[in-house]
Amino acid sequence: MKYLFIFNDSPYGSQRTYNGLRLAVALSKQSAVRIFLLGDAVTSAIAGLTPAHADYNPQEMLRQLGGRGVTIGVCRTCLEARGIPDEMLISEAKRSTLDELVAWTDEAEKVLMF
Repeated sequence: MKYLFIFNDSPYGSQRTYNGLRLAVALSKQSAVRIFLLGDAVTSAIAGLTPAHADYNPQEMLRQLGGRGVTIGVCRTCLEARGIPDEMLISEAKRSTLDELVAWTDEAEKVLMF
């Protein structure tokens, strides 16, 4: 099964992003997974953040996923709107476009939005 996770929420406003990442980690053990970060979710891929609770660390979860070969795309327009340069992203995350997201959607068997 090929899964595409699309995240749109901030990683720290609610637990949607956190719980979606937990599901992505679990599914990546047995299935192909891709992740695309949109809107406020792009802040999930900023390197060097130290959340108050060590067990609630979306950057570390994304690093873990990247280490498993999961492709992590980050919306170029959303990064630019927030003034976030590529150098601020974790190494596992790459600047991407909506055109690439469309291609990934076509390839995915299941698309999950958080």
